[in-house]
Amino acid sequence: MANHKSAQKRIRTNEGKRLRNKYQHKTTRNAVRKLRALTDKKEAETLFPSVVAMLDKLAKRNVIHKNKAANLKSGLQVAINKL
Repeated sequence: MANHKSAQKRIRTNEGKRLRNKYQHKTTRNAVRKLRALTDKKEAETLFPSVVAMLDKLAKRNVIHKNKAANLKSGLQVAINKL
């Protein structure tokens, strides 16, 4: 266990950030799965911008790498175009 007051605070804040990142990452992964499962092109095109925004937000906050976000967005766009 940490001895310094600042180290104890850092442990608390890191735990909160870890849980927030985990929640946002899981929510985004579920949104990507939902988008891939769609068969209606119109519906997929309306959901796509919100999923892209979620991926960009995760990349901006370094939860996922920016190239991973780019690859996911590209793959989703390809999937939508095939519908």
